[in-house]
Amino acid sequence: MNNRFWMAFAAVYVVFHALGFGLHGVYLADTYKSLASIWRPEAEMQAKMWIMFVNSAVYLFLFCYIFTRGHENKGVMEGVRYGALMGVFVSVMSAFDNYVIYPVPQDLATTWFVSGVAIYIVLGATLASIYKKT
Repeated sequence: MNNRFWMAFAAVYVVFHALGFGLHGVYLADTYKSLASIWRPEAEMQAKMWIMFVNSAVYLFLFCYIFTRGHENKGVMEGVRYGALMGVFVSVMSAFDNYVIYPVPQDLATTWFVSGVAIYIVLGATLASIYKKT
């Protein structure tokens, strides 16, 4: 792993959390408040938030690592395609399994899925734009 990898990983990590905050902390905030009875109390979630940051570091590291193993240096569209595939791979299961497990509205699960795919497309584009051969 070279400097390009670590720069790409850092960028993907920051973009992921920025988009996640926009989605979950802003756009879906009222929805989550309306469903407060099914979530952990806010203080308890905040105390465990470090687990989510470590978890995302691990799977975003793998997201970047897998890309570099098959990287063909075909530009941003290579990253968009990779992000779309990984987005569907990750989001279909997490969004709709959570819909089955938790009493959330179907439109929330659909939002999780669609936004998850969109976020991974952006992550793939970010990754490909930084991890390119010079």
